[in-house]
Amino acid sequence: MNTTKKKQTSWLTYILWLGVIVLLFFTDLGTSLRAGIQGLILGSGLKNAPTDQPAAAAKESPVASEYPYQLSLMTLDNKQVSLSELKGKVVFLNQWATWCPPCRAEMPAIERLYQSLDKQKIAFVMLSLDEDPQTVRQAIQQKGFSFPVYTPASALPDDFATQAIPTTLILTRDGQIAQRIEGMANYDTDEFRRYLLSLYHP
Repeated sequence: MNTTKKKQTSWLTYILWLGVIVLLFFTDLGTSLRAGIQGLILGSGLKNAPTDQPAAAAKESPVASEYPYQLSLMTLDNKQVSLSELKGKVVFLNQWATWCPPCRAEMPAIERLYQSLDKQKIAFVMLSLDEDPQTVRQAIQQKGFSFPVYTPASALPDDFATQAIPTTLILTRDGQIAQRIEGMANYDTDEFRRYLLSLYHP
């Protein structure tokens, strides 16, 4: 009798753990939970965005004659724009996806950064790599984010390619890559704001 109960308890334990694994790794609730935990890590200050600028990028002319990267972008209301239209501004370009917990974890800090900066100097390109734009629209509306969100309308330049998301590229006013940050980071710091503005005023 005891043996039968132990076997039943053992099977129930396995089923329970299987349910937890499915919840954490295969549902949106699990994605949200992981994003929440990673958001707490970002809030601790352990993953603040770096503000070291490569010397080569610092010596670039602030506005070169030709933008180095050709990339067509589609807004969430189906308007096509070009990355080169942002020439003259420092560009914060973040590659992300709705199914990526670290991407979702860093977004509230990116929203605060976006709200705090002069849009005439710093442009934001939140570049979703999702296949379905409707999924992106729903996710952005649900969270109430106001930063500009795009999907690629052409192939990404080779220099933008990454094996991990989120990946953030900081482009100088003439479109050169000043910094590449792979993985999640907290961008809502005074140091990072000063860094972006320093690229606008070299």
